[in-house]
Amino acid sequence: QVQLVESGGGLVQLGGSLRLSCAASGTIFSINAMGWYRQVPGKERELVASITSDGSTNYADSAKGRFTISRDNTRNTLYLQMNSLGPEDTAVYYCNADVSRWYDSGLRRQEYWGQGTQVTVSS
Repeated sequence: QVQLVESGGGLVQLGGSLRLSCAASGTIFSINAMGWYRQVPGKERELVASITSDGSTNYADSAKGRFTISRDNTRNTLYLQMNSLGPEDTAVYYCNADVSRWYDSGLRRQEYWGQGTQVTVSS
């Protein structure tokens, strides 16, 4: 099995910064794309940023210029540096990973989610 464990969320003041981390563990052959999503009550989960295994990144318009996604492939860890936070960034942030694992039938890819970490920006 594979587990994604997020950390780094919390309460931050308007204009502040936070760094989220997501550590993947388990029987992993390789991790392909990884991403951060967020969700507020009553709304659909939305992509914040994603990164491929070779480091190509993609950001939601709301994150461009303020957030930076990165990963450490040696540690199977994903990061999200968030700066200039505003009330609109308040949400539960989820880590997502496209993981390749060996099964009896061969190498297969499966998507995994973390349990989420709350980010609250106070004004």
